[in-house]
Amino acid sequence: MEFFRIKRDIPFMSYGRLTTTISLVTFVLAVVFLVIRGLNFSVEFTGGTVLEVQYAQAAELSDVRHRLDKLGMGDVAVQNLGTSRDVMIRLPNKGNRSSAQLSEQVMQYLKDGNTQVDLRKVEFIGPQVGQELVTHGLTAVILVCIGIMIYLAVRFEWRFAVAAIIANMHDVVIILGCFAFFQWEFSLTVLAGVLAVLGYSVNESVVVFDRIRENFRKPAMRGKTVAQVIDNAITSTMSRTIITHGSTEAMVLSMLIFGGAALHGFATALTIGIIFGIYSSVLVASPIVMWLGLSRENLIKPPKQKQEAVV
Repeated sequence: MEFFRIKRDIPFMSYGRLTTTISLVTFVLAVVFLVIRGLNFSVEFTGGTVLEVQYAQAAELSDVRHRLDKLGMGDVAVQNLGTSRDVMIRLPNKGNRSSAQLSEQVMQYLKDGNTQVDLRKVEFIGPQVGQELVTHGLTAVILVCIGIMIYLAVRFEWRFAVAAIIANMHDVVIILGCFAFFQWEFSLTVLAGVLAVLGYSVNESVVVFDRIRENFRKPAMRGKTVAQVIDNAITSTMSRTIITHGSTEAMVLSMLIFGGAALHGFATALTIGIIFGIYSSVLVASPIVMWLGLSRENLIKPPKQKQEAVV
């Protein structure tokens, strides 16, 4: 399906050095922010206290957050849990106060003003559990990257696998760098968004790579250079890219604007990942494939010559 057709190929590869330089600079900046500022891990990773409370009527989350800000405990996460009456509160770990003391203090602030609210559950998350979540999250990212490389190496060629994994890791580091720079809370939902971006980004790379392979097999492309073949492949998929990613980004922005605090981190990670995913798949992965020495012979095996029997 195409809403428009671009008649002339856009010379993307002629700007390859510029686009990869921009990517390298943003990548380095993201790494610097991660090293200097670090990630602002949520309670799931650092440990803390989780409270589940129930109101007699629909709870106003903004009012709940305003009341809890008086505690002066730093980042306090407040979100609905199932219904508008049920609320989950995540408090950071405080060594000088136990979970029982924290829950009692929180309930006092929440009941200020004769608010009818009941405490349903209190749970303490230890730092060891948080460390396990960090380890398991990194393991998940590494396994996803290895799986992507194996898939692309089998389906296409090792040059495509290397280019795609560089582009994908570029997207992941950029997302983490943004969260480190702005000190946005990094929670399990954000980690889920990062893993979703990995799969989403590689899907766009596969579409472009598949068209590149098809172009090398077309008789009309036999006289073209590798750069011209790649330019034609990217240009021919532009309409599909705009339709697919435009509709996806509209949905993600809706979650970001109207989804509330529970979906904010997830939607933010996806928003950043989709934008940089398109950029990296087109303007990072493709130039890298070309610079790794891609040729027609890499994708099309020469026909075997039949040996004539010697009489």
